[in-house]
Amino acid sequence: MMLAVPWRLLPIALSLLVVPPTVRAEDFQGSTHSLPFDEPPIRYSEATPSDPVAKLQERIATGEVKLEWDEKHGYLPGLLAALGIPQSSQTLVFSKTSMQRKLISPANPRALFFNDDVYLGFIPGAPVLEIASVDQKLGSIFYTLEQEKVRKPKFVRDADCMRCHGSARSLGVPGPILRSIATDEAGELQTARETEQVNHCTPLAERWAGWYVTGKQGGQSHLGNLIGAEAYARHETELNVGGEVAELSEYFPTVSQLRPTSDIVALMVLEHQAHMHNYITRLRFEAAAMMEMYGHVRYLKNQVNAFLRYLLFTEEVPLTSPISGDAAFVADFERTAIRDAEGRSLRDLDFRTRMFKYPCSYLIYSPAFDELPTGIREIILERLWSILIGQDTDAQFARLTTADRQAILEILRATKPNLPDYWRTPKAVPIVVSPS
Repeated sequence: MMLAVPWRLLPIALSLLVVPPTVRAEDFQGSTHSLPFDEPPIRYSEATPSDPVAKLQERIATGEVKLEWDEKHGYLPGLLAALGIPQSSQTLVFSKTSMQRKLISPANPRALFFNDDVYLGFIPGAPVLEIASVDQKLGSIFYTLEQEKVRKPKFVRDADCMRCHGSARSLGVPGPILRSIATDEAGELQTARETEQVNHCTPLAERWAGWYVTGKQGGQSHLGNLIGAEAYARHETELNVGGEVAELSEYFPTVSQLRPTSDIVALMVLEHQAHMHNYITRLRFEAAAMMEMYGHVRYLKNQVNAFLRYLLFTEEVPLTSPISGDAAFVADFERTAIRDAEGRSLRDLDFRTRMFKYPCSYLIYSPAFDELPTGIREIILERLWSILIGQDTDAQFARLTTADRQAILEILRATKPNLPDYWRTPKAVPIVVSPS
């Protein structure tokens, strides 16, 4: 068992850490041990959050907002609307991986909805909604909301979630977890076949065990829509047993959910985003501890490298054929795009050979990124600028083409406020970089 490193010893441990060059970005250079985030300087459990759900609670308390009640789905539709979460973001998981696990099964899957800041879980017939809301300084704050009609609904902060959502699976910080884990016919976990920390670096062939998946994957194999040992046995010799499914009525009564789909594009965006949120939180916590102890963050070089590799999709698994999903999700996702004069945005989806047209995470605009401690944020922005202008020739970023670097640089210059002044200076002549 890996023990948590006390804050007072963390900088020393990091300075002595020897990292193999082949460690992938999702490992965060091996820093997956749980951090003591309930201790100073974070004080996670004691701190008063200012996340979107906490702000919504204040508006409900003052009467500014009234959550609408739906006789079929309870507070779900009203809460999605109040938080600006599109219904098109719905994905469905039937593995028993929730605190309300007894109610989850292939016949009654758990729906997950999300926007840039909030994740919401709904199980038909369950007594509570499950919510993770991202605070820019504390990481994810976990809440439940009773599915019972009252005059002023109240979100309850749930500490029990931290048993899983503050573990190695979430990079050792409070954050979302996505797993690919096989199940039996009832949705019980078959832990012998599991892929942890699923994200854009995970091969499609290892993703979505325990999930429903709708859309077209272009013949690329995955583990979605497989239920029970017999289905997995068939999958060993007959790829894509789950097939390309447009809707899910053949698996369960879809009238119990808001939509009859579990969109493949939404699922892939969700996987990238959840892990990116955990990266940002991990970097914040480690930087805060180091700043308190030493007044600098120089020991975090390996973590910064790993963070930038993930931010820039340098280890993204390439698509071998186009993927297509629900047009409604694509429209909803791109609707909030911040665009430059040429109409380009980091939210522009591709899904022909990769997820995004311009490989830099849109969460660079998030409050969580902007609220990183000044020292670490300055280091990240300076290194990112150096990579994009072609000055930094480190091999770990060689996959970024010259065209990608140029486009990302121009988009960020035009759309991201408060960049350092040197970002506005004439661009250096780029070094020609070939994709790996």
